[in-house]
Amino acid sequence: MAQIIESIPNISNGRDKDVIEACVDTIRTTPGCTLLDYSSDESHNRSVITYIGDAKAVEEASVKLVKKAVELIDLNHHTGEHPRMGAVDVMPFVPIKDATQEDCIELSKVVGARIAEEAGVPVFLYEDSATRPERHNLVTIRKGQFEGMAEKVQQPEWEPDFGGRRIHPTAGVMAVGARPPLVAFNLDLDTDDVQIAKNIAKIIREKDGGFKCVKSMGFEVEDEATGKKMAQVSCNMTNFNQTPLYRVVEVVKAEAARYGVHIRKCEIVGLCPMKALTDCAEYYMQLNDFDFATQVLENNIL
Repeated sequence: MAQIIESIPNISNGRDKDVIEACVDTIRTTPGCTLLDYSSDESHNRSVITYIGDAKAVEEASVKLVKKAVELIDLNHHTGEHPRMGAVDVMPFVPIKDATQEDCIELSKVVGARIAEEAGVPVFLYEDSATRPERHNLVTIRKGQFEGMAEKVQQPEWEPDFGGRRIHPTAGVMAVGARPPLVAFNLDLDTDDVQIAKNIAKIIREKDGGFKCVKSMGFEVEDEATGKKMAQVSCNMTNFNQTPLYRVVEVVKAEAARYGVHIRKCEIVGLCPMKALTDCAEYYMQLNDFDFATQVLENNIL
């Protein structure tokens, strides 16, 4: 059986279609690598790319992607709602089939070293690949963003794992690591008061005493259909088995009601494991003794 490893890098451009397509083409043209999905957000000015392959194919595609992003993206002229520290901001590896977390950790080290050497971008190892406890959380690494990173990396505790105490002048630094599947999940509110979204994000995120395995921030974004500003609670669900999506929806709904506000719509960015959605179906439909393995038609066919 063929090995399958997934990578889901985020690039710091969600507005220039030519730049985005050029970056995605590096994946399309790598033998043994399959592009699964890519999506862009203009307000965040960020694109998420998802691809799979064996370790060697994913390694080659990942290094090619960073080289192309370095060529085309200049963070000195970048604006957007989402925090960022690199042209390719983050590059996680996830074991899918005939691969272990240890395989992905080793892959992250190989890719990180090559990126520093071949693309000139210093790399932090994060999540399960982290070499220090404080580097496990991407938010902690990214603090200071591109503008503050040149000073940050001069601190002994923040020297990148590869590339030395410096940043690339236009592409910054990036994080590479191994992690479990993650669900990127946004909740748009029917208000343009971004402070409400920030208040709710603080309540639900783990680091401020909220739900385990939830990272969350409040943003002001623009509705692509109407052009209107709205507040968004943006979440990374790092383990949906620990904290399911429906629990976050219900708490956000209750907290928003304090301000006379409602959830306008929810959005999943990129790909999502089926179980994260069937868990929601079980909850909202009040299904008893539902068996994901045997009662989902597609599972039986596969």
